[in-house]
Amino acid sequence: MIRPPLLRQGDTVGIPAPSSYLREAELMPGIELIRSWGLQVITGKHIFRRQNSFAGTDDQRASDFQAMLDDPNIRAIICARGGYGMVRIIRHLNFDRFLQNPKWIAGCSDITVLHGFLQRLGVESLHSEMPRFVPPAEPDLASMDSLRAALFGETKQYRIQPHKDNKTGKSRGILTGGNLSVLYSLAGSNLEPEMAGRILFIEDIGEYLYHIDRMMMNLAIRDRLKDLKGLIVGTMNGMMISGSGYRKPAYPIIRGAVSSYGFPVMFGFPAGHAHPNMSLILGREVEITVNSKQCTITF
Repeated sequence: MIRPPLLRQGDTVGIPAPSSYLREAELMPGIELIRSWGLQVITGKHIFRRQNSFAGTDDQRASDFQAMLDDPNIRAIICARGGYGMVRIIRHLNFDRFLQNPKWIAGCSDITVLHGFLQRLGVESLHSEMPRFVPPAEPDLASMDSLRAALFGETKQYRIQPHKDNKTGKSRGILTGGNLSVLYSLAGSNLEPEMAGRILFIEDIGEYLYHIDRMMMNLAIRDRLKDLKGLIVGTMNGMMISGSGYRKPAYPIIRGAVSSYGFPVMFGFPAGHAHPNMSLILGREVEITVNSKQCTITF
């Protein structure tokens, strides 16, 4: 995997909005926080446009993102927010200059589309918090500091407490994944990341519980689970009970789907649609240890 250069004081980062729209007031606290790290910030030309639920038209969002991919002075691209829309522009982006001058691309949720594509290109990226989600009064310092640490090369290991649903073990593999619903939507396409021999990370928000079961069964019947080296499960917030009454919780659903496999499973990692949302280096070979005393991810 290609590892983009680490950031240094004075470097410039670009902030585009490739998915849903946002207002300037929502973004400014995040921009100011990033500037406080000693970085310069450039935003997309059309970042505050709105077309339906998107941050401008497909052409406008693609144009902003392409400009940042091509600009050698921009050392990292931090997506302003997720939502929906990345899949509508990914086919229109050209990564030739990016591959000549690789840079970190960071974000989560809908940005899972881009992470999967970057793994196909063989480039590491960051599943991370995004600047739109920095509240003005009480900044989410843990999530954003985790992003800062990853960009500056300070992320070495995470340690979390064991969860009752865990499957113990130790394994190494390239870290992949992101939002489960987005991964499900990419099934069978050339945007779906490779999973065989890798450690998969998943998280989600606001889904009916039976949808979680359906998505896990989709991974199972397509043989995407059996060859994993490990599974890391982040937050599963806002899950809903359907009219049919399906109410099995998300973690037990996932635990059941992987119960017959021998790889370790780590539940409760603090990443996803919650706070804190700790940064994960996708495309990096990591080691996970899951035991009764402590769980670790080592980069």
